[in-house]
Order: sequence, then C-alpha cells, then structure tokens
Amino acid sequence: MNNYIDLESRYCARNYHPLPVVLTRGEGAYVWDESGKKYLDMMSAYSAVSHGHANPRLVKLVQDQVATLNIVSRAFHTDKLGPFLERACQLTGQDMGLPMNTGAEAVETAIKAARKWAYTVKGVAADKAEIIACKGNFHGRTTTIIAFSDEAQYKAGFGPYAPGFSLVEYGNLGALEAAINENTAAFLVEPIQGEAGIVLPPPGYLKAAEELCRRRNVLLIADEVQTGLGRTGKLLACEHEDVHPDGLILGKALGGGIFPVSMFLAKKEVMDVFTPGDHGSTFGGNPLAAAIGLEALNILVEDGLAERSAELGDYLIAALGEIDSPLIRDVRGCGLFIGVEIDPALGTARTACELLMERGLLSKETHETVVRLAPPLTIAREDIDWAVEQIRDVLTEMDRLRLAS
Repeated sequence: MNNYIDLESRYCARNYHPLPVVLTRGEGAYVWDESGKKYLDMMSAYSAVSHGHANPRLVKLVQDQVATLNIVSRAFHTDKLGPFLERACQLTGQDMGLPMNTGAEAVETAIKAARKWAYTVKGVAADKAEIIACKGNFHGRTTTIIAFSDEAQYKAGFGPYAPGFSLVEYGNLGALEAAINENTAAFLVEPIQGEAGIVLPPPGYLKAAEELCRRRNVLLIADEVQTGLGRTGKLLACEHEDVHPDGLILGKALGGGIFPVSMFLAKKEVMDVFTPGDHGSTFGGNPLAAAIGLEALNILVEDGLAERSAELGDYLIAALGEIDSPLIRDVRGCGLFIGVEIDPALGTARTACELLMERGLLSKETHETVVRLAPPLTIAREDIDWAVEQIRDVLTEMDRLRLAS
C-alpha cells in the first residue's frame, strides 16, 4: 500500500473516504500524482478550484501579498479588506459583507444575522425565531447546522440538536408557505442542491419563494457556496430567475482554489444588527484572504468564466445525454455543475469513479448514486470531449462486467 495513504490512515481521523490516489501537483484543469501520472480534475474541490489549479494571476498575487502582510486580525484596519468588500457587494447587488473563512462559518454567520434581525427588526419574541430549510440540504457540518439536516449520518451521535429550525420539501412552494409563521426569520435555500446529487428545483420556484418571503416579511437567504461565482453559468445561480436574496452566502471559489475565503452578504437592514463583539473571526477578512478574494472576483469577470461555464456546461450536458447506457438514470445540471445519476440496481457511482480514476479522470460520488462533474471553469472543450469518452467507456465496461457476473 502507498506510504502516504498509510500515514493518513494511521494518523488522520477517518471522516473521509478518498479515492486511492496521492496528488502532488496541479495546473489548470489537471493534477498529477506522486508517480507523475496526469489526471483531468472533473471535481475541482467541490467547486473551490473554479479558476483552475495554480492560476498564474493568483499565484503571483499570493507571492507578493505573503511577502507583505498576512494576518493582523480585525482589531485593525487594512488596505485590502475594504476594496474586497466593495467589489463583492457591487457584483452581487448586496449592501454589506461580513468576511469569514469557510462556507460553514458563513452559514453560521447568516443564522446569527437572521435571528437577531428577527428580534430587533421584525419583532419576534425573544428566543422564538425559526429558520426554514429544505429537505436534502447541505449547509455544512457544524453542530448547529446538522440540526437542520435530514441526512442521518450527519447527525448520528452528535446530539442534542439546536432548536429553531424546520424542514420543507425542496421545490414545494406550498410546503414553504404552510411552514411560515409569525416567528419565521428566514428561508435558507440552495438554488441547486449540490450534495443531494445536483438537484434542480422546478422552474420558477426560487422566484416564487422570493415573492412569498417578501409578502410574509421573511428573509430569503441563498447559500451559494457551491453554486455561486460562475459555477452554473451565471455569476450567481439566483440570477437564472432574477432573484435578489436578502442574504447571500459565498465561499469555495471565493478563495481562488488557494485559500479558505467565505462571506455573508446582505442588505444593510440585516447587517446592521451586528455590533462590535457580536461576532468575529481572527482570520476572517485577513489581508491575504481579502487580496485573493478580490483577485478571484476580478478574474471571474475579466476572463468571462461564468459565460464560459454556461457554454461548456450546455456542451457537456448534451454530450452526456448522447451516451446510450442502461446505467444512466439521469443527467442533470446547470453550467459546469452536473450530476450523472447511476441506476443503483445496475452499479454504483463509487465504482464508476474508481474506474475513471484508473483512466486519468478524477471525480467523486455523491450518495453512491451520482457522479459529480464540476471541473474548473477554465477547462478546454477538447478536455470535455476526452472526459465524455472515458465516461462512455467506463459505463460500457461496468455494463459488460454486470452482464458477465
């Protein structure tokens, strides 16, 4: 067995089940293992590497910033945070932002903002605020966030769970309307559910949810940690239905595939509930993170990565749709955020990912049934063609082995 894999198995908590490959280098849409074998990255770290591995502009900026100033905490102002926040707000149409590090931290920030808004602005009675989320959601793994997950493994052994949350069926507007009451602070929703298997809501659902929340004085908070920043073919997935959420959660690609950077953005009315001491992070908004975040946003716009995602996503979905295999139950997605659902009666997504890895294509299964395809937005069309060939061949191989067994 590989020594590096042995070391991880010996010393690392087994909270992941990675594919048996040891990566040592990355460039663009490719990564290399310790033996020098080249792989096409069709997952891009769950959407974090949208700019490609080792993006030259980001690498140069990091080298310069690391040699200048990195961590001073929010006890002081810096020359990097203000411009980063300004650019993020201008691009997203939000008024203010609160920088954090990980997506889960930004979700926690949104929860705190929604609750305090409910008490100080909406007039909900103390400690009665409720937040509605959707079944099948994935907003992170903190003890608060798992309280409103319906995935048994995320919760088992980690109770007691925080109160104040309720779940409704994703895409069901009637269920959302029925769940809203006088204590409802916010509706927290993913425009497309990623960990659930790239699940899209019915057309018009997000817009109708926005209108419903406006009528009922409920905050609409969009978790775009995975779907945001060009991944679905728009800067924000909400833009597909001209939805303007009251709060927006960004992460993953905001760090350019180099550094953990996240942010909760919102209307001034929502963000103004915070006062000094209410919330904080030693590392959130540090100069290095802010510089990377600003450059990541600039690259997205200047290189037209959202438009590229839309064009190549349509191309990839169409090509996958032409694969004639009984193993494929469904192909769905938006932009370069695509899931290929495998019929569990005929095979597993894990097997598909392992066979693809052997051929030099890296992806990862979701819930054993879906192969996730979310490459860097910089991927070339010819790389997509090659990827489709490998997927077609692997599914053919899986079907042949199934029939022979």
